[in-house]
Amino acid sequence: MTTVSDPLAALDLPIGAARAAGSGAYKVAVPTIREIAARRPRGRMVLVTAMTPTRHGEGKTVTSIGLADGLRRRGHRAVVCLRQPSLGPVFGIKGGATGGGRATVEPSAAINLGFTGDLHAVAEAHNLLAALVDNHLYHGNALGLRPDRIGWPRTIDIEDRALRHILTGAGSDPKIPRLPSSFVITAASEVMAILALARDHADLKARLGRILVGERSDGGPVRAADLRAAGAMTAVLRDALEPNLVRTAEGTPAIVHAGPFGNIAHGTCSRLAIELGMATSDYCVVEAGFSTELGAEKFVDIVTPVLGHDVDAGVLVVTLRALRYHGGASDEASWRPNLSAMEQGLANVEQHLANLATLGIPAVIALNRFPDDSPEEVERLRRFADEHTTRVVDSRAFAEGGSGSVDLAEAVEQLAALGRHSHPLSPPGTGPAEQVRAIVRVLYGGQDIAVAEEALRDLDEIGRFGELGGPVCVAKTPLSLSEEPHRLGRPVGFVSPVHRYSRSAGAGFTVAYLGAIELMPGLPTAPAAEKIDVDDRGRIVGLT
Repeated sequence: MTTVSDPLAALDLPIGAARAAGSGAYKVAVPTIREIAARRPRGRMVLVTAMTPTRHGEGKTVTSIGLADGLRRRGHRAVVCLRQPSLGPVFGIKGGATGGGRATVEPSAAINLGFTGDLHAVAEAHNLLAALVDNHLYHGNALGLRPDRIGWPRTIDIEDRALRHILTGAGSDPKIPRLPSSFVITAASEVMAILALARDHADLKARLGRILVGERSDGGPVRAADLRAAGAMTAVLRDALEPNLVRTAEGTPAIVHAGPFGNIAHGTCSRLAIELGMATSDYCVVEAGFSTELGAEKFVDIVTPVLGHDVDAGVLVVTLRALRYHGGASDEASWRPNLSAMEQGLANVEQHLANLATLGIPAVIALNRFPDDSPEEVERLRRFADEHTTRVVDSRAFAEGGSGSVDLAEAVEQLAALGRHSHPLSPPGTGPAEQVRAIVRVLYGGQDIAVAEEALRDLDEIGRFGELGGPVCVAKTPLSLSEEPHRLGRPVGFVSPVHRYSRSAGAGFTVAYLGAIELMPGLPTAPAAEKIDVDDRGRIVGLT
């Protein structure tokens, strides 16, 4: 394997296709991506997903990076496509999102702490629309926008639970109405989802213009285009639409772009990043947010239709720690070998394997190895895989980098050569409620859904606005197959409450909210921010 220090050379991009964006990153021009995506043959797409994670995460990013490095070691052109880290988790419970050990994307610290400013641009564009809404009301409200029916919040890329419910206009100016509002974290902004799904700048502007802001007094919708906001928002996002090209620690090209959360939005890097990756590689490795019933389902149902390309192979990341936890071991005890608990936890993996089969994705189990893994537990997982005609491959990317992922790369090659293709769960034209019901019954293992009266009113409004088409995007906890985070393992027979629906008209999907899901997370008791510092030489320390 030849190490390539410049990712531009590895991708064989034409002169002028990219520009330096600081911190060792390049911004790749959107017209270039459109041109080479139309001209060059597409590589195979590999989707990396996981079993139901614990709060520690099970290593999808490390596995994805290691797999791309492993594919290069086997002589293939490979690219890994990842989301940009949100400062929420970076300063919250999980820390950074650039891999770890010998499987990282670089420059790690810069990527974790703002990178090329894309997430800041998303926040500014989002808040610009909020300001234009308020300004329209202040100057006479020519559109007849009902102040009590404004649905557009504010956003910030920090976890701050105090901003979940706010009151605007609390000053003394009588022309500024006092209105309830809220903040969502930037990864939950519809602008982020739009950025991740836009084809080019013209599509970005059109999607931004379709954003539903609120309702007129006559019952009609008010959109961002009605406020003449789409042009300025597109200007703010012009550079942010360009994917960011960096590399792994081993020199494999890595495209890190956009950051929608997998438990709230569709949870994958941008469409443009994937199209660039597929046009410049034999294998494009894409990480999906959280587990199969979240990131993988949303990727197949929301992203592949706009890509026009299906998933060729899947990787299901599993850890023995998570198996023990889902088998009844406490969080503290899950770090120690426990064959009985581990065996009970296999039911969770069984559901996820079934989900991938339902979505048409041939998959291999990647066992993310830890030093405390016992031989008896590993052997039991291998027997389980044999019983389900699936292969288990050790992934040692954290400790060994690409050399510890060569076996996984070989397994992925074999799966991709089968010629199978993913397919959406529900046929086109299926209504939002029926889509959610199918997801709950088939992918979660539940019995049915219970739609609240508020949710029914939401669907009625969405229908009046002519927006019932397209896929649904379920917002729920990632810590369980169900909507209840403490319902571990493989729960069955439950009924999932649908509290409300909202329409992301620019993104093109309807969001269904299950359980107590928050669009603005809160910091934990001991946030990761407390450990982050800058030493006397100006180096960032404590960022994990």
